[in-house]
Amino acid sequence: MRLAWWLPGLAFVAAGVTLFYCLFLFQGYRGLFRDSDAGWHIRNGEAILATHHLPVTDPYSFTRAGQPWYAWEWAADVAVGAVHRLAGLSGVALFYATAIAAGVWLWFQLHWVLHGSFLLAGAMAPLLLSTCNLHWLARPHVLSWLFLLLAVLWAERRQGSFGWRQAAAVAAFTALWANVHASFFLAPLIAIVYALRDRRFLWAAAVAAVAPLANPYGWQLYRHVFLYLTDSRLLARIGEFQSFDFHAAGAGQIIAALILGMTGGGLALGQRRLEHFALAVLFTGMALRSARALPLAALVLLPIANAAIVCWLGPCGFVDYSRRLRAIDARFSGVALSPLVILVCFALLRAPRIAAATGFPPDQFPVAAYSHLPSGGRLFAPDKFGGYLIYRSAGTRLVFFDGRSDLYGAAFLEAYARMAQVRPGWHEYWQSFHFTAALVPDDWALIPALEQFGWKAVYRDGTATLLQEEGTKR
Repeated sequence: MRLAWWLPGLAFVAAGVTLFYCLFLFQGYRGLFRDSDAGWHIRNGEAILATHHLPVTDPYSFTRAGQPWYAWEWAADVAVGAVHRLAGLSGVALFYATAIAAGVWLWFQLHWVLHGSFLLAGAMAPLLLSTCNLHWLARPHVLSWLFLLLAVLWAERRQGSFGWRQAAAVAAFTALWANVHASFFLAPLIAIVYALRDRRFLWAAAVAAVAPLANPYGWQLYRHVFLYLTDSRLLARIGEFQSFDFHAAGAGQIIAALILGMTGGGLALGQRRLEHFALAVLFTGMALRSARALPLAALVLLPIANAAIVCWLGPCGFVDYSRRLRAIDARFSGVALSPLVILVCFALLRAPRIAAATGFPPDQFPVAAYSHLPSGGRLFAPDKFGGYLIYRSAGTRLVFFDGRSDLYGAAFLEAYARMAQVRPGWHEYWQSFHFTAALVPDDWALIPALEQFGWKAVYRDGTATLLQEEGTKR
């Protein structure tokens, strides 16, 4: 094995630092689980492994039981379910943190393919991390970041004709993407953008548009994703699809990342790199419209901005010095150290103090309250708690609501908001579900409202309150 494989370059060092930072300084062993959707993803993957069948109807709620459900991220669920079987939540945290670190490594490779500055790439790395850690979660969208970077890397490197081997590779790649995450539609979009440079990319776009049909739902997945992403009434009820609050604390680096991305797009237009300009317009627009797209913009546009700035500067001392540093760095890789780094991180995760703290944050989820829940009946709990309840009960406790917004639909979310916010008509809607218990965050106005109708708090711990109607058996 070559010595260079054992000597780390900048990309490997940055990826290793990201892995350690995500797991331990960011406290990813708990922070990655701050969205309870991680819970149902894990249990769905384990169920698929146990039954060798994909679910076709909803198995986790009593409000949508038996209705068609598209488990469109089933491959990611199976992977994380297998990891959970082997290593528990520590393994899940390591799995997603490693994916995040791999994304950083690929991000640097995009800088190098575009002939970006070594120094600028290093300077932009903190902007990338600050923008992406908004969505550092144990959910399949993290894996989609890898697919996105690989798609852009392939487009930048591809030269020559588009033969059957390239078509087969694109087909396999996009089909896998479609079974991991619904963002697979970005693959043909990227190919169409690169057709501005070379019309042969239109063949890649055609293959990338058709190959994802190799999924358990066929063309129905296309229809479902399209209807979901164009349902403005539904998306208006989902926080991560709203615009980012640029007045929030720590938003400065995110603003800087977007400004750099837009600047790079403008420079690329002047340099006749129309594909880079089009990518800047596409991802900037997505990022301004939805906070969920901010990491995508940083992953793609910062390397483009780096290359555009280098081209704009032209030959100068800064560019020449950076090029020499990159020439030295290119001799090293460090990839052979990857298993060792991962094993060390896993060993640290298994340390008693960290292992005891690993999992869903008890100050955000009903970790302590769960053991006080009645064994039967219908429990009201918000979507924030739903995924955790599915995880904690291994899917045996049917929930009222969880994070699968595409399953529940806009009308349900609107009625739920009326009930949760105690707006006129809430009680009639409440009674229609025949709840026997309610588990809600301690600061909800629903608690005193229910108490006025004869419900009594039987447990409270500072995170959640459990209520039951007077006379109900506990």
